[in-house]
Amino acid sequence: MIKFLIEAYIFVIIADVVLSYLPQFRGAEWRVQIKKLADFTCKPVREFMPQDLPFDLSPLVVMILLQMVSGLF
Repeated sequence: MIKFLIEAYIFVIIADVVLSYLPQFRGAEWRVQIKKLADFTCKPVREFMPQDLPFDLSPLVVMILLQMVSGLF
């Protein structure tokens, strides 16, 4: 059950990353909800990442950490 929830959350993060490249969905309510869900874990990681990177690596870091936690179950 926990493994399924982790995999579902990883899917939400991937959806957020893909949708961030599609400006036509930026104002959609469902897009805002996905962004809020993904930012729940990505935002704290983003604060520890260097700000001068050309792109945001926090989703990748969060997904790797979640995969490690998933491996425990």
